Amino acid sequence: MSGTGFRQIPVTILTGFLGSGKTTLLNRLLSEQHGQRIAVIENEFGEVNIDSQLLVRDTTEEIVQTENGCLCCTVRGDLKRGLVDLQKRRAAGEIAFDRVVIETTGLAQPAPIVQTLLTDPYLGAHYRLDGVVTLVDAHHGQAQLDQHPEAQEQVGFADRLVLTKPDLADSDELVALADRLKDMNPRAELRMARFGDAAVDWVLDVGGFDPDTVLALHPGFPRYARPTGHSAHVGSFVFRSSEPFDRERLEYFIEMMLEWYGADLLRYKGILAFADDPRRWIFQGVHRQRTLSLGEPWADGESRESVVVFIGVKLPAGPLRQGLGKCLAGASLS
Repeated sequence: MSGTGFRQIPVTILTGFLGSGKTTLLNRLLSEQHGQRIAVIENEFGEVNIDSQLLVRDTTEEIVQTENGCLCCTVRGDLKRGLVDLQKRRAAGEIAFDRVVIETTGLAQPAPIVQTLLTDPYLGAHYRLDGVVTLVDAHHGQAQLDQHPEAQEQVGFADRLVLTKPDLADSDELVALADRLKDMNPRAELRMARFGDAAVDWVLDVGGFDPDTVLALHPGFPRYARPTGHSAHVGSFVFRSSEPFDRERLEYFIEMMLEWYGADLLRYKGILAFADDPRRWIFQGVHRQRTLSLGEPWADGESRESVVVFIGVKLPAGPLRQGLGKCLAGASLS
């Protein structure tokens, strides 16, 4: 909430590799009667905007387009200008909207968009990043993940994974791909959708960057990420401990970890328990930008277990897990 007394506008990043069905899902968001007015920043790779011809037109949503290239790199400035312009026009009463959806090109990596929204002071005062929703083609997804690092990074950043076109894949393909996606990003909830029929509230109200939603590390959350069997560009690992951390040791280790591996850490999020503090702490971040904030109090009788998932590019899980273990309050430093 900004100091001027108005609500921050939630922003959803809709991403996925080429042909994954983003425009189909966006059409549904723009046409369904869900009671929310959506402003869309929409991009197509190249000079001519093709998707604008496919989008539903008979709606009250405002569509802002950047046409000079990929949202996440060459037109980062345009993204900010588009969001600033939307807010100014909204404040002037020229347009009305409740939330923003940024549809990226299929070749986009989400990191620069996420960092722009998290670090820019003006955008932070007016907008709130709600989540990253990544679509994966059920039929072509395995090959795209094998051949394109961008597709893997889109999966790694996701708060929600939507497996599209499931009718074009057989049951074995669906199970294998779903298992691979869960191994790559165990913290993202996965659903299947035909013709963009994902539930609107599930796509739009994610809370992926809200500290309270870290408790979405639900009981089914894996104790350890399993090897994928693929030559993975993006992978994950989970650290759990029922023993609390020594805060000073952990903060030093995190600084060193981000210094060495920050560029490769896509997303990390979890719950921390400290030896000298009875409260629950929430740890989350993107690359080298991280936050530590108070979470919900531990419930009576609840195990004060620390659990963090790290998703990144070829992370050395063994050494990082070992380093985290040495940060526990009872660990020997010898």
